[in-house]
Amino acid sequence: MNNTQSLRSKRKLKRHKYVTNPFSLCTSFTACMETLPEILVLEILSRVDDSAAVACCRAAWKTFNTLSPGLHSINLQWPLSSYIESRSRVSNASSSSQITSPLKTIFLNLLSNLIVVESVRIGVKNLPRDLLHVDVEDKANDLHLTDEDFIMEWLPRVSRSLKSLSISDFWAQSCHRRSNVLSLVSAYCHNLVELELKNAWISVDNLNQMLMVTSLTLESMRLTDKELTQLNQSFPNLQVLNLIDVRGLKLPKIYLRHLKTCHWTITDAPPFLNVIAPNLITLRIECKKPAAVRVEAPSLTHFRLSIPHADPLLVKRYGTIKTVWIEASLIYPLLAHFRYTDSLDHLTLDSLGLIKGPFGIFKFTLQNLFNIFPNMTSLCFRPRAWSAFEVRGSIFGIGMEGLKTFCGYLMIVNLSLTLSWVACVLDQCYNLVDVSLLIHRNVSSNVSKDFMRTCMLRWPKLNWRWGTWEEGKEDCWISDEDLMQMSSDMKPEFRCVKKQRS
Repeated sequence: MNNTQSLRSKRKLKRHKYVTNPFSLCTSFTACMETLPEILVLEILSRVDDSAAVACCRAAWKTFNTLSPGLHSINLQWPLSSYIESRSRVSNASSSSQITSPLKTIFLNLLSNLIVVESVRIGVKNLPRDLLHVDVEDKANDLHLTDEDFIMEWLPRVSRSLKSLSISDFWAQSCHRRSNVLSLVSAYCHNLVELELKNAWISVDNLNQMLMVTSLTLESMRLTDKELTQLNQSFPNLQVLNLIDVRGLKLPKIYLRHLKTCHWTITDAPPFLNVIAPNLITLRIECKKPAAVRVEAPSLTHFRLSIPHADPLLVKRYGTIKTVWIEASLIYPLLAHFRYTDSLDHLTLDSLGLIKGPFGIFKFTLQNLFNIFPNMTSLCFRPRAWSAFEVRGSIFGIGMEGLKTFCGYLMIVNLSLTLSWVACVLDQCYNLVDVSLLIHRNVSSNVSKDFMRTCMLRWPKLNWRWGTWEEGKEDCWISDEDLMQMSSDMKPEFRCVKKQRS
C-alpha cells in the first residue's frame, strides 16, 4: 500500500469513528457550550425566535437553563395540526371535554421563568389548509387566547416592561365570544409600543388612551367600533396601522395626525371609506366591493388601490405622490380622478376584469396616461391590464419621451396581438432604456423563445431583461448567461450584449 492509500484509509477510519460515536460528539459539543461566556450564551438565546426551541436548549444545557430567565421575550406559536392530532387520539372518548391543548399551560410556565418581559407573541397557526374539515367544539376554550381570565393570569405581571404584544387567537373558539382584551391591555400596558391582535371578536368598551402605541395591527376579526371613532381616540400617536379584513364597519373613518403607513383590506366593504392623515406617506387600500373612497393626505408618496370600482375616488392634496398602483375593473375612470399629477414617477396598472355592459367600453391609451401623469418615467402593466389597453398608431404625445423604464407581464395567447401591444409602447416611448418582460410559465418554451428573439431583433438598442411569472408565486428572472446563450444564434449585429444592472 502506497502512502496515498494509507492516508486515505486513516481518514476513512477517522470519519468512521465520529459517525459510529455520535454520543461522543454530542458530549464534546455540550462541554464546549458550557464553557462559553455567559454574555455570549445569553446573546445566542436571545436570537432564538421560537420559545419552544429555547425550552429545548434549557433542557440540554445547564448554562442555558441558568441564564434563560434573563431573556426579554417569548414567542410561542402553536400548530393547529397538534390540536387535530390530540383530538383524533381521543375521538373514541365519551366526552369532548377531554380534548385539551397544553398551549396555555406551556405559555404560563415559560413566562413564569422570565424576570423582565418586553415582547410577548402567542398564537395558533390558523392556516386555511389546517382548518379544512376540522370540527371544533364551540364550547372549548383551550385555544381561546383572548379569553379575559387567561389574559389576567399573566398580563398584569409583565405589563410594566411590555413593549410589544401579539395575540393570534383560534377563530373557531373566539368568533362567538366577545373579548375585552383591548380594554385590559389599555388598562395595564402603559409602555406598549406595538400591538397585534388576530382572529378574534374585539370590543372597544372602556378603552383607555394608549399614547405610547405607534404600531397597531388588527387582522381577521370582528370589531364593535363601527366608525373607528374609538380607535382614532385611543391610539392618537399611531404611525403604522394595519386593518386586514376587519368586519363590522359601517362608515369607517381613519383620522390620525401622526400616521405614516396604512394598509387597509376590506372584505365586507362599507359604502364609504375615509382616510384623513396629514403625515401619511404610504397608503394601501384593498376593497372587495365597490365603494366611495376619500383620501386627504398632503404628504402621500406611495398609493396602492385595489377595488372593483370607486365611485367616487377623491384624493385631495397629494402634491408629493411618486408611486401609484391601481388594480380595478375600470382602470381609466379611476385614473381620471387624479386629474393632472406632474409629481408621479412610477405607475403600475392591473385589471380585475372587464365589466360587461356599457361600462366595458372604457379602455385607456398611452396618451391618456401621459395626459394625467406627464412626468412619468417608469410604467408597469400587470397581466390583466393589457385587456383594458387600447392599441393605437404612432401618436407621440407630451411626456412619452420621458419614459425610461417599462415592465410588462405577458400571457402570449395570441402571438401577433401580444407583439402589437408591446410594440405600441416601445415604438411611441422612443427614449426607453430598460425593458423587462415576464412571460407566463405555462407558455411553451419555443413560443417564449421566438417572442424574445423577435423583440430583441426589432429593438436591439434596449437593455432587455426577461423572466417568467405565475399567479401566487415569485417572479423568476432569466440570467444574463442564459440570455446570451439564447441570442448566440442571432446575427452578430443583433446579439444581446451583457450589461451591468443596478
